[in-house]
Amino acid sequence: MTKKKIPFLNREISWLYFNERVLQEAADETVPLIERIKFLSIFSSNLEEFYRVRVATMSRLSDLNDKAKELLGFNPKKVLNEIKNIVIKQERKFEQLFQATLINELAQNRIFILNDTQLNVARGAFVKEHFRDKILSNLVPIMIDPEKSFPELKDRNLYFFVRLRKTSGKKTEKFALIELPNDLPRFLVLPETNGLKFIILAEDIIKYCLDDIFYVFTYDEMDAYTIQLTRDAELDIDKNISEKFIDELKASLDKRKKGKPMRLLYDTQMPFDMLGILISKLKIEAESLIPGNRYHRFGDFIRFPNVGDKSLEYAPQVPLKVVGLHRTQSIFNKLKERDYLINLPYQSYDYIILFLREAAIDPQVTAINITLYRLAENSRVINALINAAKNGKKVNCLVELKARFDEQANIYWTSKLEEEGVQVNYGLTDYKVHSKICLVTRMEKGRAVYYANLATGNFNEKTARLYGDHSIFTAKKEITTDLIKLFAALNKKTVASGFKHLIVSPIESRSKFYKLIDREIRIAKSGKSAYLIFKVNSLADEGIVSKLYDASNAGVKIRLIVRGICCLVPGIKGFSENITVISIVDKFLEHARVFIFGNNGKEEMFLSSADLMSRNFEHRVEVGFPVLDKEVRQEIRDIIEFQLQDNVKARDINRLNTNKYHKNRLVTKVRAQVQTYNYLKNKHH
Repeated sequence: MTKKKIPFLNREISWLYFNERVLQEAADETVPLIERIKFLSIFSSNLEEFYRVRVATMSRLSDLNDKAKELLGFNPKKVLNEIKNIVIKQERKFEQLFQATLINELAQNRIFILNDTQLNVARGAFVKEHFRDKILSNLVPIMIDPEKSFPELKDRNLYFFVRLRKTSGKKTEKFALIELPNDLPRFLVLPETNGLKFIILAEDIIKYCLDDIFYVFTYDEMDAYTIQLTRDAELDIDKNISEKFIDELKASLDKRKKGKPMRLLYDTQMPFDMLGILISKLKIEAESLIPGNRYHRFGDFIRFPNVGDKSLEYAPQVPLKVVGLHRTQSIFNKLKERDYLINLPYQSYDYIILFLREAAIDPQVTAINITLYRLAENSRVINALINAAKNGKKVNCLVELKARFDEQANIYWTSKLEEEGVQVNYGLTDYKVHSKICLVTRMEKGRAVYYANLATGNFNEKTARLYGDHSIFTAKKEITTDLIKLFAALNKKTVASGFKHLIVSPIESRSKFYKLIDREIRIAKSGKSAYLIFKVNSLADEGIVSKLYDASNAGVKIRLIVRGICCLVPGIKGFSENITVISIVDKFLEHARVFIFGNNGKEEMFLSSADLMSRNFEHRVEVGFPVLDKEVRQEIRDIIEFQLQDNVKARDINRLNTNKYHKNRLVTKVRAQVQTYNYLKNKHH
């Protein structure tokens, strides 16, 4: 089949349909109220990153000639138009949901978000005092001179565009910009009255106190409207990994702040003449102009204060234990007997920390090799590695400096590790190292014995509280022998091939995946039952999509769980009649990558750090690994089955992109995340 013939949904459009599912969670009345506000926040943050990266890329591609567009397979300008139309509709839904629904539901719970026009005398006095004590000294307006260039707006920062007017005598007007500092607390809880709770946002405090800012002028009318500019965030860096790389990266991060404007969000109450000034001065293109609501940078609402009942949020979930692993017993001794699985966030991340801690203090451990992609702010992982180095272990740590939006943090951790004597590898020239692997070398009876941790998610204890991932401890030689080879290559800044059990990008993943799918095709063609069950964040690689269509046509039953982008279109005659796709968006972010192959009754399962995207096959070092322990494999299989049965939070992905909730014949409601927690609680009691 040729590239043009197969049904293939544009990835940017597919991503927008995914973000619509996040918006659905904010609209779901069964979700606690404060959590619904947080889902609005996630929707907003997602969209911001989408504009900084994907729309920025589309904008660059739109300058290509017709021949290049033909090779691309789509017209970027048309896609940009479609993006804008979808985003405007979603923003309207967002505004309706927030203003008409959630604010009313807050009011029903005796919680009120007040704006600058809704303050009585007492609350107004409280706000004025807070403003003068805590905010005023942080604000320095920039007066706009029509003859001079417009001030450079920072990426994603909030600004007020202010008009000052004198209506008496000689009528004059002046414009100003006020930048809201990023460290300014966004929410202020006002004194309670008769059991009623009140919250006001920083921008409404500032609007209420404009006369305190511009007291040196004699203008009698002051209007202020919030704006937020989102810029192109792609880095332009030299690919050569050298001693100068960190300096180059720092310079590129500074450039990111001044990238091309991709989206201007503006308050729709802003008069048209003021908007015209912004469009002219900022040189904003039509597709980048997005009418917004009263409050921008809604990502901050992830910290919206719950001043009401605890029932307005999800109840905290105590991380479960893992049967067989104990905080005061050697994990290494346990791994001699069998593999162990940690299902995050349902089970405690402490086991990963304890594994590293034991490696750091065990006198028999001689070396630790680990790859790090995204790290927590106060990383206990880093602390364990530093202590290992202090205890005389050889610690080789590959920190991926090119982890998007975590570059600054990773530069900091790199410096910290090097200061403490850890051997740091900055990554490879042409590939991001995205794998999540750790290998510990331990001397036992005069020979080296190896223990490993391999995961679908990062070595990050903060995200491990929110992301659904699988992390496996193993001492099996099939795995550790391949890891020795892989780390030997990475420590020399190269990539390796010829692995017997691991599926490693960028050299071997595609061919190995194709072989595994081809095996199911052969089984189906021989008249036997053949199936594939894949769970990923994204499915966007055209080669894999084409191969799955081939498998479907051969009679392979394919069930896919795809949280985000899905360019494959299920249910198309002659292509995907044997393929079903669901997406689960719920309390926790479904982040695990699981690949199950029927294999003629001898089912095989692989976990991976990689999604089914071209970049994961060709531009990243990824590690897929077989689940060899029977008990571990069954536990993951049970969890996957809950997800396939989900009829509460699963949505059907279909050719119409309607995001309808999945229905099945089950009489009882199955919510996979709740089912998984209860299953693990009972099993590991």
